[in-house]
Amino acid sequence: MSLHEDSISLQHMLDHAREAVKMIDGKKREDLGVERMLELSLVRLIEIIGEAAARVSLESRTRYPSIPWREAIGMRNRLIHGYDSVDLDVLWDTVELDLPPLISELEKSK
Repeated sequence: MSLHEDSISLQHMLDHAREAVKMIDGKKREDLGVERMLELSLVRLIEIIGEAAARVSLESRTRYPSIPWREAIGMRNRLIHGYDSVDLDVLWDTVELDLPPLISELEKSK
């Protein structure tokens, strides 16, 4: 993959992480249990972040070691393959706790 294509994948990661964080603004964890569209949207956004991470070349991943590549890709895999057993607490914590630092790191890569 070219560095140009990597920059597109990094931008996708950043855009979707920002969107997920914005989506929970003013929400509580309990909202996931009653707002199906919120749950489905967050799952999809995190899947896209992980898929975009998987498309980034090894060269670029090495250039940005502070980005949790393995974790992002692993979360995508868990959501895709475990679609019938998504832990909403883990989903919420990912968006609330893990994505803001990811956003900061991705912003540094620009």
